[in-house]
Amino acid sequence: GARGLRAILEEVLLDVMYDLPSRTDVERCVISAEVVLEKVNPTLVPRSTSTRAPRPRRAAS
Repeated sequence: GARGLRAILEEVLLDVMYDLPSRTDVERCVISAEVVLEKVNPTLVPRSTSTRAPRPRRAAS
């Protein structure tokens, strides 16, 4: 159920939850089946160094 899933995710993300907020070089954290089943580290996707144009904002309706 939901509690079991939450317990699994908390165990998998324990270290990441404390490390990622202070890391400005990481754009995304990928949790794959291997991370959950084989207890390998999640994949941290670095931010691209190129500057992208900001997304245009939608006009208020």
